[in-house]
Amino acid sequence: MAAISFKNIVKRYGTGKSSVQVIHEVSAEIGDGEFVVIVGPSGCGKSTLLRMVAGLEEITSGTISIGARVVNNLEPAERDIAMVFQNYALYPHMTVFDNMAYGLKIARVPKDEIKARVQKAAGILELMPYLDRKPRALSGGQRQRVAMGRAIVRQPQVFLFDEPLSNLDAKLRAQTRLEIQKLHRDLGITSLFVTHDQVEAMTLAQRMLVMNAGKMEQFGTPEEVYNRPASTFVASFIGSPPMNLLRHAPGAGSDSILGIRPEHLEVGLEGWALTVEGIELLGAERLLYCRLQDEALIVRIHEEQPVPAIGATIFAKPRADRIHVFDAHTGLRV
Repeated sequence: MAAISFKNIVKRYGTGKSSVQVIHEVSAEIGDGEFVVIVGPSGCGKSTLLRMVAGLEEITSGTISIGARVVNNLEPAERDIAMVFQNYALYPHMTVFDNMAYGLKIARVPKDEIKARVQKAAGILELMPYLDRKPRALSGGQRQRVAMGRAIVRQPQVFLFDEPLSNLDAKLRAQTRLEIQKLHRDLGITSLFVTHDQVEAMTLAQRMLVMNAGKMEQFGTPEEVYNRPASTFVASFIGSPPMNLLRHAPGAGSDSILGIRPEHLEVGLEGWALTVEGIELLGAERLLYCRLQDEALIVRIHEEQPVPAIGATIFAKPRADRIHVFDAHTGLRV
């Protein structure tokens, strides 16, 4: 295992005036054995950052260290990392055993050790009954576990996951998230996990690195990012539904944006007068889509609370200890 260090990482494509900068001086320290999720919308640079760690993209400037080594100029095979991709990348003509063992055979690891490593990984991932099958005979979730098993047998210092759950349906994604959590608890290997799904990020991460347009917006635990977002971008990206961001709410200054999460608006006999424009049922909860003068906002209520009619006026009071204030010009937390 090893810590990972980013120091002023910059990535540009092209040269001169035609160059495009896609990563802007990202700096972060990832602890030995830590599970960090890099999260952000499509095109924010999260996969590019991961590929620079892997050695699949050159670094324009700055340094990346794995353990005590600066790896900028090392080939991928020299970095002691293992990567799990979105598309599994399994060999269709090989059995599960041979897919998992292939990298070790290339490295000329002794046969007895290969067998021991593959069987250990298969046991962890509950793949023992499938070792003689070809990938076509497996479900999507099983194929992804084979891809993870291929990474495990390498016994690397670092795991890199590049949106590995994107091809799975919702139920399998939830199941595989639990398997990845268990895998990390059992192995304790430093892991970087890239996703655009903020639910995956919140449930998997020990810490989250939130990316936006090539810049690191915030780096912290899921609780820190959710409860104290560093910017309006983080506030609107993390959370489902996102935080309400209001420019003309009562109490908001002309240079401020007031933020309040839907669950922190208390419906009662006093507060802001809201017009209900839509209602969404979410099992034990309901979302009320409302309007405060000319601004839209969402209120979350529990199933035991009365459900207002469409078009009705309700009153909702923001919890004073849950109000967030952001600078209207920079978007940064005040």
